[in-house]
Amino acid sequence: MINLVPIYKFILFWLLLWLYLNKFQMQVLNHYQISQKITRLSYEILENNLDENEIILAGINNNGFRFAQLLFESLGKISNKTFILSRIKLNPAKPLDFPIETDLIPEQMINKCIIVVDDVANTGRTIFYAFRVYMYSLPKKIELAVLVDRKHKMFPVKVDYVGLSLATTIQENIIAELQHTHALAVTLN
Repeated sequence: MINLVPIYKFILFWLLLWLYLNKFQMQVLNHYQISQKITRLSYEILENNLDENEIILAGINNNGFRFAQLLFESLGKISNKTFILSRIKLNPAKPLDFPIETDLIPEQMINKCIIVVDDVANTGRTIFYAFRVYMYSLPKKIELAVLVDRKHKMFPVKVDYVGLSLATTIQENIIAELQHTHALAVTLN
């Protein structure tokens, strides 16, 4: 007869290890919910910019740019307006020590509607410094779109388009996983 105790111990060990490693993660938004948020935000952007012929979506760094790409794709499906996808590059830890750059020249931004896009708005510091690239042009207006707004603002930043507003402690982390097209997720650690 086979002794099942070692097998049960093995299974129990791996189950407990998995629970331990994942105990601090809670999924806030799944793929379907993020897709819904993107569609809703796209309609809001269009409704608030009916008079605009051209809208610039400027994503901050990697995840902000990825979220801007997702909005860009969604907007392209529901509108025939012209959308320009742009990237803002900055160092969030040391925004004054490194240049803040965009792939657009100031002349391309004159009298345009610019929507700065980021995945998560925490204290507002990264977004605040991202606006710096627009100080040498004269856009018509600048708006802000985020997937998750955490409400811990320490800088004068107002979010215009919010996927999810979430009250958390300052010690908790929100992680937006947007790189894999078919496995979007937002988790709380």
